[in-house]
Amino acid sequence: MRTLHVGLRVSDLDRSLAFYTAVGCTVAGTVEDTAFGCLTMLQLPGGRFVTIELVNDPAKGMADPGSGINHLVVQVESLEATLADLAAKGTAAGPPGRPVGADGPQTSWITDPDGYRIELVQWPAGHPDGMTSADFT
Repeated sequence: MRTLHVGLRVSDLDRSLAFYTAVGCTVAGTVEDTAFGCLTMLQLPGGRFVTIELVNDPAKGMADPGSGINHLVVQVESLEATLADLAAKGTAAGPPGRPVGADGPQTSWITDPDGYRIELVQWPAGHPDGMTSADFT
């Protein structure tokens, strides 16, 4: 088993697409008129697979990011370069930090137009991609 993607309900599809494409995501496809509304599938920069599904149904009103999802986490190769790129595109990010100490990952946060928080993570040199039980010993 593996996680395929996360579905986020968004209030304004155009506004959300502008944000996520500025962050570097690309649209892999769209499924119109489902029981949930319009589904737009996004791939992260350099990703091979869909990671985020934007779910838009204007009849449902505003999205409520506090009703279940706390945040998304995205790995980046260089946090410094990513933050510079985001700033050049008008996306503000929180200051970089190392929440688990000097030997841990470097992180920063951005927030999408509906209030979903996204944590950007740069692993320390030599750390494998992804998180395993070794990260908690």
